Amino acid sequence: MAAARESIRLAFVAALQHLPAKQRSALILCEVLRWQATEVAELLDTSVASVNSALQRARATMAAMPIESLDSTVDPQHQALLARYVDAFERYDIPALVALLRDDVVLSMPPFDLWMRGAQELAGWFLGEGIVCQGGRLLPVAVNGTAGFGNYHLVRPGLWEPWAIQVIEVAGGKITGHHNFLYPEHFAAFGLPPRIEA
Repeated sequence: MAAARESIRLAFVAALQHLPAKQRSALILCEVLRWQATEVAELLDTSVASVNSALQRARATMAAMPIESLDSTVDPQHQALLARYVDAFERYDIPALVALLRDDVVLSMPPFDLWMRGAQELAGWFLGEGIVCQGGRLLPVAVNGTAGFGNYHLVRPGLWEPWAIQVIEVAGGKITGHHNFLYPEHFAAFGLPPRIEA
């Protein structure tokens, strides 16, 4: 039951990405934070009718979203896949990393407006703008009921500093989501060290 609840929570967060900003705001403020429509209207500088309309459209969109079950994090095959992922990422072997991705994998990087889909698009990004990840190190963390890693960037030989918390979603034995939250100040909340030294 706990695993199912975590999967639903993660699916909700993923589905939010498909909503326009106003609908997403209305849904989070009204449904998650339990604000009144009048309070949301005042915050967003709009009418109550506009908030209710955005909320109705957001609910309809969310209800129509297919929810995919993620693989169990305690499954030995899941653990083996994650070990291969860490190995490929730390060696920065992009062909090996792409072999672990499903064709429709999604990469996101909050707070940046970066969202891409497809294993080949991710491969191009890792070898282009994402090349800053080369030489990185990963330390495992549990994040919202799925696999996660503290991603440390190499700043000089023998020293790695916090960069992002990776949330790795796996379904059907392949990585379907690669989400990177660039808030290094939150590493301590996950029990991660402030740096890695060789």
